[in-house]
Amino acid sequence: MYKGYILVVEDHQLLLEAIQDLLQVAGYEVATGSNGFAALEIIKKRAPDLILSDITMPQMDGYDLYQKVRENPSWVRIPFIFLTARGERTDVLRGKALGVEDYIVKPFDTEDLLVAIESRLGRAQAIQQAANTEFEQLKQQILNVLSHELRTPLTYIAGYTDLALEDAGSLSPEELQEFLLGIKRGSDRLTKLVKDMLLVVQIDTGRSADEFRSFSNVRPHLEIYLRHIVESFQSAAQTAGITLEYRCPEPLPTTRVHEEFLSNALGRVVENAIKFSHGPNKLVKVEARASADWIEIAVTDQGIGLPPDAMRNIFKRFQQFDRDVMEQQGAGLGMFIAYSLIHLHGGEITVNSQVGQGSTFTLRIPVTEK
Repeated sequence: MYKGYILVVEDHQLLLEAIQDLLQVAGYEVATGSNGFAALEIIKKRAPDLILSDITMPQMDGYDLYQKVRENPSWVRIPFIFLTARGERTDVLRGKALGVEDYIVKPFDTEDLLVAIESRLGRAQAIQQAANTEFEQLKQQILNVLSHELRTPLTYIAGYTDLALEDAGSLSPEELQEFLLGIKRGSDRLTKLVKDMLLVVQIDTGRSADEFRSFSNVRPHLEIYLRHIVESFQSAAQTAGITLEYRCPEPLPTTRVHEEFLSNALGRVVENAIKFSHGPNKLVKVEARASADWIEIAVTDQGIGLPPDAMRNIFKRFQQFDRDVMEQQGAGLGMFIAYSLIHLHGGEITVNSQVGQGSTFTLRIPVTEK
């Protein structure tokens, strides 16, 4: 029975042939190479399921081969076992420090070798299966969310445009205004989705981290800037019948911030607090304070609250809560983006919530010396 494809790299020809025979009898397909350069050429043609390599070889040794393999994203999941006559503790530790899956010392027992190979192949297959399952779930989440987030605003745009075109001659200025506002609502929603998706790509590719390093600065009087951010949501809060308060009892210490990123992150948390605080006469409170090492910004609402499973996943991408009931959640990227932007500051966001009573999201960024 076919068990997998293994690449054996060994400069001792007799041992190489013996290992090849052993693995073939055990049901494995085997490719062989006498050094790291030969092994890389074999891998380029067809990636093996596992690499079994000696360490001491001419031209390119096992350590260099391992590093070359791991530099290629397509090969990074291939299990790697070192096979060597060296039994010194320093060599074993170096191999393990690099991340090699196993380390077998010659002379070896054939049963030990086969068990090690089967174990590593089984583990690699389990990891790959879990990754495939997670990827399929993520794809389904993306399809579900984006299909809704694209369909809804496009329905606004197409519907109001068709109505306007059909009745253009008979529309009153008020009716035309209503149609244009409907089209704008749809286009604004699509614009926000595109901007969020592009920002996620920038976060994932490291461009946002580069931007933080280039354009962040150490800022005093952060309490004033935070007030401006919160006050920009006063109109939205009033429209929803919600009281929005900002408190900062004392001046805040200096900290390194990227002002646009901080405004984006805090704004998303405040916007969510307003959005999910249903009913008039509710309070959303933003409090800023300093501890020895942190500046903390706590956003507390009197909204619907989150169950424990939602709290565990709230900062993951495409995460939504009761989508059928809470349609205005968007694509489920807001908290992921907020968390990622605060993380670039060396900080974190935590949440404490009770269903039916509300939530408190706390943003923390480290205090920085002048």
